[in-house]
Amino acid sequence: MSSIKRAIQVLDLLARKGGLGVRAVAQQLSLPVGSVHRLLIDLSDEGVVERNAEGGWQLSYRLLAITDLQLDGVAFPRLARPFCEAIAEKTRETVNVNVLSGEGCVCIDKVRGNENMQLDWRIGARGPLYCGGSAKAILAFLGETDQQRVFDQPMTTFTRYTITDPTELRAELARIRKRGYSIDNQEVVVGVFCVGVPIVDRLGRPVGAISISGPAPKAPGAAIQPQVDLLNEAASTVSKRLGYSGQWPPPQAGERALATSTT
Repeated sequence: MSSIKRAIQVLDLLARKGGLGVRAVAQQLSLPVGSVHRLLIDLSDEGVVERNAEGGWQLSYRLLAITDLQLDGVAFPRLARPFCEAIAEKTRETVNVNVLSGEGCVCIDKVRGNENMQLDWRIGARGPLYCGGSAKAILAFLGETDQQRVFDQPMTTFTRYTITDPTELRAELARIRKRGYSIDNQEVVVGVFCVGVPIVDRLGRPVGAISISGPAPKAPGAAIQPQVDLLNEAASTVSKRLGYSGQWPPPQAGERALATSTT
């Protein structure tokens, strides 16, 4: 039997039975104790299994993280596409769907509007989290630890409007959380403006964003609110279908869990 098949059997057993010792796993799967022990150590090194307080082996966070990424990645384009088409038709601008990927975001879908000037990310394009409508909409609602990793990295100045000072960027993210949407005032490309709203998963973590981009200037206030309303309808509905049931706009990641634990 291959090591991959043995690993799948072990993971399946732990998923069904919970924490088990090495001998219990070996006995139930009719495998040598030594082989099971080496396999569990290898899986532990990859963060797939871990020891519990009693010393038994149980599934760890890594498997859940992999599953979440797969489910979110599959769901995003399918769930968001009808909204993107409707928004593009109403605004005549380009609608982009972006997904969080490490310390950056990736465009996974877009619908072009009817504007003569089409300025948008190509599907598969990757950008940083500190600038751009979708990117800042994601970054603003990430937890402080994840935000700090972005602040600690070098930030490229794309235009004279790009925010690269961590103090200034923190202030900008606070404004985004307060109003519930981000504004890209030519931060990536001069002449391109964008407004973005985050998409969150069932735990309230930002996993992506939907944005409207084009040559028309965009600024916080009443003039942009119709576009924000369209984005909020789309993003909140997609988030709910991903399992989110909290308030909208969502709180910063970590705040919802803290509030829940203290009530």
